[in-house]
Amino acid sequence: MVTLAVDEHPLLALEAFVAHWTDPVPELPSPTWLETLRSPTAETPLAPPDDTVQKEVRNMLRQAGYKPSGRGKPASEYLRGAAAEGGLAVINLAVDLGNVVSLHSGLPISVVDLDRLVPPLRVRVADEDAAYVFNSTGQEIRLRGLLCLHDANGPCANAVKDAMRTKTNEATRRVLCLLWGANPLAERGRAASHWHRELCERSGASIEPVDGVG
Repeated sequence: MVTLAVDEHPLLALEAFVAHWTDPVPELPSPTWLETLRSPTAETPLAPPDDTVQKEVRNMLRQAGYKPSGRGKPASEYLRGAAAEGGLAVINLAVDLGNVVSLHSGLPISVVDLDRLVPPLRVRVADEDAAYVFNSTGQEIRLRGLLCLHDANGPCANAVKDAMRTKTNEATRRVLCLLWGANPLAERGRAASHWHRELCERSGASIEPVDGVG
């Protein structure tokens, strides 16, 4: 079982699980029902996110000094904008499932390749000078004050942008899914993560719990 240590935080309500497919996720077809869920108006088990959801997520990220605005806003806000402007990008089955749940819940979700992580794993506020590359062009995000997943090699995922070094690739079969929820939205976070698990299972994945979360 994957073990994840989570530092105490007054506002974080983290949800986590592992999804495992037998074949590499880029080789798996996108189900018709997933295509339907890419629309922001699709029917889901969750009430549509409102301004309160955005406010509480931002407050959680702001707690240690990070400024979640502009290019540093939560990933869930980017997804809402992308969906409204023409639809979510198709990446691979694992990432697409996380994106549709994030879209409809309004809560940021990280989907990282478990086999590219080096234990021990820990969620904590990043060091003051921490940064990492988040895309294939080499752009960096500065992580000061931002809650991040860390492995033995440093920070690698958060509610804004995940690191290139642990993103899914052509060989990915196992992913760690993290939902970055806020305490006032804890019930919504649990419901969203439960729905995420159900969608992964529906797509053929087996689900494993994460020790230390939930």
